[in-house]
This record gives sequence, C-alpha cells and structure tokens, in this order.
Amino acid sequence: MDFQLLYEAFSTVLLDPINFLYVFLGITGGIIVGALPGLTATMGCALLIPFTFGRPPVQGLLMLLGIFCGGIYGGSISSILIRTPGTPSAAATVLDGYPLTQKGLAGKAIGVATVASFLGGTIGALVMTFLSPQIAKFGLRFGPSEFFALAFFGLGMIVTVSGRSLLKGVMTALFGLLISTIGFDPLSGVARFTFGSRNLLGGVTFIPALIGLFGYAQVFRNIEKMQLVPHVKSKIEHILPTFQEIRSVLGTIFKSALIGTFIGSVPGTGCEVAAFVSYGEAKRSSDHPEKFGTGVLQGVAAPEAGNNGATGGAMIPMLTLGVPGDAVTAVLLGALTIHGLQPGPMLFRDHLDVIYPIFAGMIMAQFILLIVGLSGAKLFASIINIDRRILTPVIFFLCVVGSYSMRFSFFDVGLSLVIGLLAYFMEYYDYSVSPILLALILGPMAEQNLRRALIISHGDPLIFFKRPISATLIAVAVLMMVSSYYRIKKSMEKEARKEL
Repeated sequence: MDFQLLYEAFSTVLLDPINFLYVFLGITGGIIVGALPGLTATMGCALLIPFTFGRPPVQGLLMLLGIFCGGIYGGSISSILIRTPGTPSAAATVLDGYPLTQKGLAGKAIGVATVASFLGGTIGALVMTFLSPQIAKFGLRFGPSEFFALAFFGLGMIVTVSGRSLLKGVMTALFGLLISTIGFDPLSGVARFTFGSRNLLGGVTFIPALIGLFGYAQVFRNIEKMQLVPHVKSKIEHILPTFQEIRSVLGTIFKSALIGTFIGSVPGTGCEVAAFVSYGEAKRSSDHPEKFGTGVLQGVAAPEAGNNGATGGAMIPMLTLGVPGDAVTAVLLGALTIHGLQPGPMLFRDHLDVIYPIFAGMIMAQFILLIVGLSGAKLFASIINIDRRILTPVIFFLCVVGSYSMRFSFFDVGLSLVIGLLAYFMEYYDYSVSPILLALILGPMAEQNLRRALIISHGDPLIFFKRPISATLIAVAVLMMVSSYYRIKKSMEKEARKEL
C-alpha cells in the first residue's frame, strides 16, 4: 500500500468538483433506483454504462460506484416504509424495518439504516483498500465443497427467520427449495418441473418472486385494512438516532460489516446472502432474540451493515482477480473492460492511477451517502402519511413495473401476482415467507455445488469434512442452529411466563 498515492487519490477525488459531482449524482441516482421495487443496483449500473463513454475512466467508475453503494442502501427505504424491498439485499431489512414503521418509528428506522449503511460501507471500503490481495488469495481456496458449506451456513439462518414456529419455517423453506429446482438442471441441462411452460425453463426469476412475497402481499393487506382501519397520519420526528441508540447497535454494526465484507469477497455470493447471515447472527447473539421481527433497531442495523459491507468485499475479487463478486461487480468489470482496463493483478501493476482513485472514491461515497440519506430521511419517511387509497395503487403499479422489467415478460407479472396471493394467505395463517426467500437465494448454490463436489469425490460425502474450510463452516453452522434454537426457545418460554 502506497500511502502517498492514496493521499494523492483522495486529493484528486475531493478537490476536483467534477469527480465529487459524479459520485454525488451516482449516490443520489442509486438511492432512487434502489428504492423502486425491481429496479436493482445492477440494472442502474447497466443503464448508466453508456453515459460513461467518452469520459475519463476515473469519472465513469466513480459514478458507477456511487450507483452501486446508493442502490444497495436505497432498497432499505421501501423495505422500511412499504414492506416492499427495492433490492434483494434489502429483503432482510423488512423483518424489523416495517414493524418499526407500524410503531410510528419510520424516521428512526431510516436513520439507523443510514448510519449502519455508512459504517458498514466504510468498513468494507477500508478492508478493500488495505487487505484486497490477502482476502482475494483466501477466496481462491473456495471450491464446490466450500461453496456448498457456505450455502448450508446461510440456510442455517432459517432458524432465525422462521417466526414463532420453527416447524412452519422449515416447511416454507423446503417449499422454497422445491421452487428453486424449477427450470433447466444446472449440470445436465434437462428441463425440470416446468409443466410444459417455456417461460419456466429459466426457473422462477428471483426479482418477481421477491416482489410477490412482499410487494403484492402488502397490497392485499392494505386493501383489507382500508375497510377495517381508518388512515391515521403519523408525525415524522426523531430522524437522527440518539447516542444511546447508536451505542446499542454499534457492536452489531461492526460485526455485521465484517461478516458482509467476508461474504461479499467470496465470488458468487452477493449482498443478499450477507444481509441474511448478518441478521441471523445478530439475532443468535442477542440477549433478547424473541424481540427480533417485532421492530428492534438491531434488526435494521445488522442487514444494512452487512449488505453495505459486502459492496467493498465484492470489489476485492473483481479488482484483484478479474472475478466478479456479484452481479453488480460483473457489470463494473464490463465497464472497466470498455474503458480499456483489464481487471486482475496487472491492473495493480499498470494502472495505479485508476486503482487508488477507486479506493478513495469508494470511501468518499459512504460519506456522501450518509449526508444524502440523513438529509432526505424525513422526506422518505413522509411516504407513510400518504392515504392508503392513493399509496396502495402506487405500490401495485411499482410491483407490476418491477416484475415486468427484469425480462420484459407479462408471465413474470402473473407469476409474481400468484406468489403474492400465496404469501398473503401464508402469513394469514402465521407462516413466515422469509425462509422461502432465503431458500430461493441459496438453493441453486447449494444444489450445484453439492452435486459438483460429489462428482469430484466420486460420490464420497466425506469430501465436505476432509477440506478444512468446508468442515469448519458446516460445524459452525450446526452449532449456530442448535444454539439459536435453544436461545430463541428459552426466550419465548420466558416471555410466555411473563404474560401469565
């Protein structure tokens, strides 16, 4: 690490108003795109690439980094306010973010999400800046058995997102795993469970499923409440978290940011896995795990610190190895190539004039995100005061646009609507839909790598225990599942005794 070059990079980014403007526009545009259901950070970066043609590489990349960071944070806004995640990485934020809104603490929830996103993103960016080569080398040690163990570790979080009934959570997770098998077999290419529909050959697309599980389901709940509960306006106040509140979530933020950075640095995982694992660990280690899901600040801070920490982590393999950490960095890799830069070890040797401004820009983007997020928090939170008779059709329209925009398919709109109806009735009977989402994220990774590892080992399942990383992940996952189950069970029994 050349600190002189890093200092010069910060000077270039901070003192050049054009560079600063590009990061600001990227952050602002990313927040808007991320807050709209279905319009993900990936789509935002992909749409922006043509506008970077003819610009110096640093300026174009700074705007794309702003879109990336802003988009991941922006998804939390719609998660908290209307229970519809703007991006997949914000799905875990729904679990406690929306209950806080129902308690009249929408502004506080957005304020905590903003601070957690800032700190998580800053930690991820600092790790990327100072430890990129070392972490990239560790990531290279991941093979099929390690990826399966990581997916198994993530699926272990089902214990923490199952609501009050673990059995119901496991049932819905198994249902999600079954859905994830629809489409072409990942290894043989044979069509499975498509029921003769060509539209299902590619499987159930994740974004329409996400919008159905949370967006359409919320629309149906709002329609039900229109007749039963009169609309009452809430006073938006207390946007900035107090010192005591920040102190209470600070440990959760730092731990979640490190978890997110590590998971993000493993190619093929992404911010959504980081968010769920961070949320699960925060609930597992909490003194009051039974309160998660009812509206606690730690339940917002953990996933937001995790998914924003993963932004810096995902950049590490992309820059050092030329291997994208997730879908957004795959787009960024394409942007680097378009500008005549080849990601990988040679980039650090031949183009330090680009690498160090990327480091500086990623760190600076977090501060701009904090300023924009906190200054706009009151405006964002005021959405909940819109009359339900107006807000519900708007949410429905956004759900239609979001589910259509991924593949420009009306079939996806219909599929999303069916999933939304199913989710509405599931929650009516106290079945949590979050395990379905977790299974849809991790199911394909678990299946592909399980089968690849068994092919490599000629059917020997001990391969998962002979390799140190996979054995460690599986052992930790089992221990976490068992400890989480007993902690949650003990807390619920204690709560039940209090009620008596």
